[in-house]
Amino acid sequence: MTYKAFTEQDAIDRVRTLGLIGDGAVEAEEIGDGNLNLVFRIREGEHRLILKQALPYAKVVGESWPLSLERAWIEQSALREFARHAVPFVPRVFHASHEEAYTVMEDLSHLTIVRSGLLAGEQYPLLAEHIGSYLARTLFHTSDFALGPVEKKRVARTYYNPDLCDITEKLIFTDPFHDAETNEIETGLEEEVARLWADDELKREVAKLEALFITKGDALLHGDLHTGSIFASATETKVIDPEFAFYGPFGFDVGQFIAHLFFAAYPDYPTRRDARIKDIDTFWLTFASTFRALWEREAVEPFQAPGLVDDVLSTILQDALGFAGCELIRRTIGLAPVADLESIDSTTERLERKRHALRLGAALIKRRTECRTFDDLRNFDVTEELSR
Repeated sequence: MTYKAFTEQDAIDRVRTLGLIGDGAVEAEEIGDGNLNLVFRIREGEHRLILKQALPYAKVVGESWPLSLERAWIEQSALREFARHAVPFVPRVFHASHEEAYTVMEDLSHLTIVRSGLLAGEQYPLLAEHIGSYLARTLFHTSDFALGPVEKKRVARTYYNPDLCDITEKLIFTDPFHDAETNEIETGLEEEVARLWADDELKREVAKLEALFITKGDALLHGDLHTGSIFASATETKVIDPEFAFYGPFGFDVGQFIAHLFFAAYPDYPTRRDARIKDIDTFWLTFASTFRALWEREAVEPFQAPGLVDDVLSTILQDALGFAGCELIRRTIGLAPVADLESIDSTTERLERKRHALRLGAALIKRRTECRTFDDLRNFDVTEELSR
C-alpha cells in the first residue's frame, strides 16, 4: 500500500479490514491536537480503538518542515519494547503498518492527560511512583547493563531516529539560547532573556549537555516524556507517544519528567509547590531503588563490580538535573510553551513564574554536579540565582 493521509472513513475501513471491529454502526472522530500526527478515536458501541497516523511534515509549521514517516514504526516498536518491561504503564498495540505509518492501539479515554488533569485540580497519588518504576524498568532493560554490549548495539539500530532527534537538539539545546525564529518570548521577559543569552558559562554547560544527548547511547528513551504524554487516574498510569524514541543518555527522560513536575506547580505556586517537590522526591527514590534492585539481580558481567551502580545513579541524577534545566528554559521561551505557564491569567504572576523557571533552569544546568546523591538535591540552595 502507498501512503496517504487518512480521513475518518479511511480509519474505519482499516480497522474493519483488520477485524478489530465488526460490521455494525461505527463512528470515528479526529481528536489529535499534537504537532506531528493524525489521531482517530473509533467507536463501535462500547468498543473503542485509537488509530494514530504520522504526517510527513510538522503540523505546527506545515509542509515546509518535512519529516520521515519512519518515526511511526519507531513509535510502535518502542511501545512494544516498553511493554515487555513495564506492561502496566504502556497502552496495548493491536496492529501497525510500516507503509501507511499508522498504529492501532487501545483507547485510554477512561483516563485523563496528566497536564490537563493537574490544571483542573485532579490528584494522581501514584503518578510519581509509577513513572519512576516505568523509567527504571525500561531504561535498565534496554541498556548494556542488562543486554550486554553486543545485543544492545543490535537493538539500538532499530531506533535510528535522526529527524526527531534533530528537532530535540534544536528546540531544547540551541534555539532558546540565542535569538532564533522559533522562540516565543512574552513581552516583559526581554531583560531576563538577554541576561540568559549573555551567560557564557550557561552556554558552555548547555553545549556539554547537548553533546551528551547526541553522543551517549545508554538506553532506549521515550524522548519526549512530559505530562502531556501521560494518561492517568488515581490508580492507573499509561505513557504514550514515544515517537521521539532513540538510544540516548539515561538522564534525559528522567530530567524531562522532573522539569514538568516543576511546571505543574506554577499555576498555583504557593499551594502546589510542596506537593510537586514531594512528587519529585517520590519519583527519584522509586526510580533509584527500582534501578538498583534490577541491577543487583540482573546486571551482566563485568558490571557487577561493587559500588558501580552508585556511580551510575549519581551520573544519571546530575545529567537529569541539567536536562531538566534545559527543558524549563525551552518550554518558557522556546517553541511549544506549556499550559502550566500560559494558563496563568495574571500577567504579573505569569511573568514572575516564567522568570522563576528561567532562573531555576539555569541554576540546575550550571550547578548540577553539586548533587551526587538525592540528599544533595534536597539541600540544593538556588536562592542566589532565583533572587538575581
